[in-house]
Amino acid sequence: MLLSGLARADALPPDPVFLLEQQTAALLPTHPNPHTAGMPWIRIDLKSQSLIQFDGWGREVRRYVISSAKNGPGEEENSYKTPRGWHTVCEKIGEGAASDTIIYRREVTPWTYTEALHRQYPDKDWILTRILWLCGKEEGKNLGGNVDSHDRAIYIHGAGRHVAFGTPTSRGCIRMTSHDVIELFDTTPAGTDVVIEEML
Repeated sequence: MLLSGLARADALPPDPVFLLEQQTAALLPTHPNPHTAGMPWIRIDLKSQSLIQFDGWGREVRRYVISSAKNGPGEEENSYKTPRGWHTVCEKIGEGAASDTIIYRREVTPWTYTEALHRQYPDKDWILTRILWLCGKEEGKNLGGNVDSHDRAIYIHGAGRHVAFGTPTSRGCIRMTSHDVIELFDTTPAGTDVVIEEML
């Protein structure tokens, strides 16, 4: 007790400039999960072609450039459009696979994407590196019937270097660079809430 008392007596007083800065600093905006309180979540904005990852406090952790559907937003099967609304990451595929590994029918293959391979098959919708498979949470909007995001195989997945990220180019999925999708995959547990929307 005596030693701790001496330590307090000998401690330097707080820096008044530091205290003033802390008291007057602007608070960073937070965006708590509106669907599941206190849990991390992801917002995908089709207007800005961005994916934002929030922690459980609603603080922005990471922001990525993505590419959504060339055909725009929409929920119907065979529309090749990106579905809107609340989803969850219901399955993760590709853990440990090397960057640019080709995933075919949700199976990791021994093949690697190259730009030369893309030139040989320019119309191929390459799914690379990682998959975060999305399940809809809104009955009649993105869950069930002919609007079921899971049955439509809507993923967040890696894509090749030929993709013009920041513009809509996909067939319905959310495309990311291989580097970015690995980072997202490693920091996003199954069950994470994901909302896809068109923000103004």
